[in-house]
Amino acid sequence: MKNDYLPQHLNVEVFARLAGTCSGTVRLGDFERLIQESVTGAASVLVEFTAQGEMRGDEAQGEHAWLHLEARTVLAMTCQRCLGPVDVGISAERSFRFVATEALAETEDEESEEDVLVASRDFDLLALVEDELLMALPPVPKHEVCPVPVKLEARDADFAEEDEPKPNPFAVLEQLKKKS
Repeated sequence: MKNDYLPQHLNVEVFARLAGTCSGTVRLGDFERLIQESVTGAASVLVEFTAQGEMRGDEAQGEHAWLHLEARTVLAMTCQRCLGPVDVGISAERSFRFVATEALAETEDEESEEDVLVASRDFDLLALVEDELLMALPPVPKHEVCPVPVKLEARDADFAEEDEPKPNPFAVLEQLKKKS
């Protein structure tokens, strides 16, 4: 870490008032839910994050603590085309406004474009990093160009038998007709 802030125990109000910056690199293994998305489960993969605090507001609403978060990592996921491993770059960038109570956050979150969270003296920034990276995962991870040729059809022995032409029941009549 490059600063004096503990990302697991961040006092949001103080962080924003001091226009604090908290950045660091954390092992993927420290993110319990995010590592489950990795096919290799490589706990040594690094997750980088930067958080910047500030106070913003106007006379009508007053000042609010804001946090701007950027996070990035690379996860080995399963390509949905070839079913092989694919390294997927994942990044998240978002700003959050903090309010005093859960009820206020719930009400204002529905009405505002930015995400509204409850201010805390013991805010877990790393949990927020994990949440944002999980939401940034692609719904269908895939290679730009798969390293192996992709078989685009599925055949089963039972289906293959069905593809063979069945004898025409009128073929016997056709042969009798030709004989006469």
